[in-house]
Amino acid sequence: MVDPNSMPHLHIAAFPPPPMRDWALFLDLDGTLLDIASTPDSVVVPDGLVKDLAAAQKALDGALAIVSGRSLADIDRLLAPLHLPAGGEHAAIVRRPDGFYDEVEQKVPDDWKRSLNDLVESHPGLLTEAKSHNVVAHYRNAPSKKAAVRQAVSALVANDPENFELLEAKMAFEIRPRLVTKGRAVHALMNVAPFAGRVPVFVGDDRTDHDGFAAAIELGGIALDVGLAFGGRPRDVRAWLKRFANL
Repeated sequence: MVDPNSMPHLHIAAFPPPPMRDWALFLDLDGTLLDIASTPDSVVVPDGLVKDLAAAQKALDGALAIVSGRSLADIDRLLAPLHLPAGGEHAAIVRRPDGFYDEVEQKVPDDWKRSLNDLVESHPGLLTEAKSHNVVAHYRNAPSKKAAVRQAVSALVANDPENFELLEAKMAFEIRPRLVTKGRAVHALMNVAPFAGRVPVFVGDDRTDHDGFAAAIELGGIALDVGLAFGGRPRDVRAWLKRFANL
């Protein structure tokens, strides 16, 4: 949930507005459309979600995108058979509607990933999630190890703070290139059809979504934090998504 005091320059909507046909909808996945699970691989895609996403995409003439920390392959696997415009790995890779891939060059060094793997082996319950550009250290199943994880990832970022940053998510820390933000996906997609000329609406649930919120508002749109607008309940986001089919 967004702390309003942490983003005083942004207007974060307190309630979900009725869906509009002229929107361009940007949706986070975990914690927004999907309930958080103990591990990334154990999430459950609720019955009807894929159908509701397809209906919303049709109602918005195609202007719907997923912007997630997950890889594009993971997004596609979870939402099959949909193949939506998307920003994977926090928009390190943006897939446009025309199939073009916009990808940053910067990647977390392999030796940093190996270092976190060593940490996991010595601390049962921890989990690393290595992606092509980013790496995540999860401590959801070992909350007492938070300090150890923070120390380890902070030490890695300190090796190259100009190019990499540390993000704290829900029960996890992520290292990513500074060029990578979810706002990057919003800007990239709002420049192309069918997103161009529409009102961007970004829905997300944690710190990694703040840049998406900022980009949507900068472009004259709306930011919807799941904690504020939906009571922290992805099921309420899914219920709201169903309303798009009636546009």
